[in-house]
Amino acid sequence: QAQLVESGGGLVQAGDSLRLSCRSSGGIYGAYTMGWFRQAPGQEREFVAAISWNGAETYYEDSVKGRFTISRDNAKNMAYLQMNSLKPEDTAVYYCAAGPHFSTRSTSYPFWGQGTQVTVSS
Repeated sequence: QAQLVESGGGLVQAGDSLRLSCRSSGGIYGAYTMGWFRQAPGQEREFVAAISWNGAETYYEDSVKGRFTISRDNAKNMAYLQMNSLKPEDTAVYYCAAGPHFSTRSTSYPFWGQGTQVTVSS
């Protein structure tokens, strides 16, 4: 059964760092693009970052450029989101997603994790 499981969320102060991890299983890693999305209370889910299947291409939402770094370890079926200089507006549930195409659109990702909460206090 295809599955994505996120971990690493928590409560931090503004300026702190967190690293989110996403473990995939059930054969959905391989050649899939991995993406991170987030959803704050009362808001729609938004794109954060994506990395191509071989790690050669990455793309970030403007507000996280220079602060967040997406990476992957194909040997371990893992994807990561290193988040530095966190701000209160980064507070959201963060979701890992996998899909066959490199995209910023959530509809391009058929596989999703359950999400991990990130809360940044001011």
